[in-house]
Amino acid sequence: MTGKLQSQLAFIFEIDKIKSIFRKTKLFDKSRHENDAEHSWHLAMMAMVLSEHSNTLLDVPKVIKMVLIHDIPEIYTGDTIVYAKKGVQPSEEDMSSAKKVFGLLPEPQNIEFYALWHEFESKQTAESKFAAAIDRLEPVMQNYFTDADAWRTNKVKAEQVYNVNKHIANGSEELWQYAKSLIDECVGKGLIK
Repeated sequence: MTGKLQSQLAFIFEIDKIKSIFRKTKLFDKSRHENDAEHSWHLAMMAMVLSEHSNTLLDVPKVIKMVLIHDIPEIYTGDTIVYAKKGVQPSEEDMSSAKKVFGLLPEPQNIEFYALWHEFESKQTAESKFAAAIDRLEPVMQNYFTDADAWRTNKVKAEQVYNVNKHIANGSEELWQYAKSLIDECVGKGLIK
């Protein structure tokens, strides 16, 4: 076995841990919490299905790559509810975790994966804005279909929900209008204050 293959297989083995990272949101059917692997798969499907609603033309395969790897560093840091984060930029711990896990890969894969992760986190390109938009849309939908379960459990206020999710519009104004209508309905039902 070559050193390159050995490194790639070590990475594949390590990222299996993402299946054990459970998110704060539940599946649409309310049966259990979603794990990071399921979330990433769902976003990849959303990228394929919803890309026509982006504000601009996209490199869809690049968006898919981004959403498939964006939460991999959480195998070391765990999932943190977005409403508890202090800033929009990745923390030192996030960057260290990304370097550690993607560093298992040989060059140039390790460089490519880290660059894609960093691009997603920076939300500056059309692809990263859209990837970030669907990354926020999915939990909005999950909260809507679970009677705001994660929002209520974590005592998240309506103002926080609007503020954290309004950047969906940077990737897709149309998807933001949809997300906003779901949030509005949860507020109207008194599920979030």
